[in-house]
Amino acid sequence: MEKFISYLKLSRAEVGKVIFPTKEQIRNAFITVFAVVTIVSLFLALVDLIMSFSVSKLV
Repeated sequence: MEKFISYLKLSRAEVGKVIFPTKEQIRNAFITVFAVVTIVSLFLALVDLIMSFSVSKLV
């Protein structure tokens, strides 16, 4: 039981050391991820379109 109580105390101390992101940091990260995903998706769609067009012309 002593080990469990010690574990809880140490866990609480570690959680106290955590630095949580601010709302602004979360918003900036979301915008960055959304922009990168959108750009990569558009690029892959363009490559897919070009490849399908090329293959359809060859066949």
